[in-house]
Amino acid sequence: MPLLASIATALLHSLPPEAAHHAALRLLAAELGPAPSLALRPALAGRLWGLDFPSPVGLAAGFDKDAMALAGLFRLGFGFVEAGTVTPRPQAGNPAPRLFRLAEDQALINRMGFNSAGFDGFARNLGRFRARPAAATRLVGINLGVNRDSADPAADYRQGVERLGPLADYLVVNLSSPNTPGLRALQEGAARDRVLAALLAARAALDTPPPLLLKIAPDLDDAALGEIGQAALDAGLDGLVLCNTTTARPAGLRSRQRRQAGGLSGAPLRPRALEALRVVYRHTEGRLPLIGVGGIASAADAYARIRAGASLVQLYTGFVYRGPGLLAELAQGLAARLEADGFKTIAEAVGADHKG
Repeated sequence: MPLLASIATALLHSLPPEAAHHAALRLLAAELGPAPSLALRPALAGRLWGLDFPSPVGLAAGFDKDAMALAGLFRLGFGFVEAGTVTPRPQAGNPAPRLFRLAEDQALINRMGFNSAGFDGFARNLGRFRARPAAATRLVGINLGVNRDSADPAADYRQGVERLGPLADYLVVNLSSPNTPGLRALQEGAARDRVLAALLAARAALDTPPPLLLKIAPDLDDAALGEIGQAALDAGLDGLVLCNTTTARPAGLRSRQRRQAGGLSGAPLRPRALEALRVVYRHTEGRLPLIGVGGIASAADAYARIRAGASLVQLYTGFVYRGPGLLAELAQGLAARLEADGFKTIAEAVGADHKG
């Protein structure tokens, strides 16, 4: 099965990036992907927000935007899947080409622009998945965005909470995509606080309010990161996702695609994503659950993020390049690192670098 997964990954990489993405989703939707036996291990299970996570390793938003391949993704061994980003009304996103491989740098640049089937299409797909008997124990987060032509972004997010909150194990408000004009300004000060107040009020009106998190950009300086962490605590958010793609182009990028506009993900983002996590964990003194994402492509990367303060971690670009075999590698490597450090559970290792 690992050999078949490697062959499938190589074949997908022979296609143009966006075509490969759509082909992978179709294969996963048909549940043709492999199911690694080592991807889930008892030592990696944990509980957060009252939810039981079989593994701290999840899939980041952006891969399955319309919740069309959830069953296939869980077969691979993900502990949870964050679907989206989803917008209220369907939209095509930015013109192609809009997804670029930087293979020499183990990175991607995307300027997708929230291409989405909209709330209705997303809800239909998720409803079909939820109807499956095995889906009761599968944890699905929903990442919420806004339509590009929206006159009231806060209203778009509020609609997302109202429409999709009842279907979500947790919700993430995406204020940090670099590919929707003006969106990142909503991370700042009064604009952010108004959005969060509206969303928290909408969530409170639900029969079963899901955890509500905010996904932020790595391009904020440390002071701004600390300020957002404090604002999240003050508002009563349930966590932060650190972090989205970056508009920066770190020195040393080799690919000829490095000058493409859009958000950069993968290995070049890893140092800043790790440092941003450390900054927020220190500022919030471990009182705010964090999901670490950005450049995770090995067990060492994932464990570093956990010791820095992440309760959960997410894959995207590393998964694209390494394929399904990465999940089994992470499970084995994380379990070994926990044992070597004398931890019985993932929860014991969270933030260990800041203790003692």
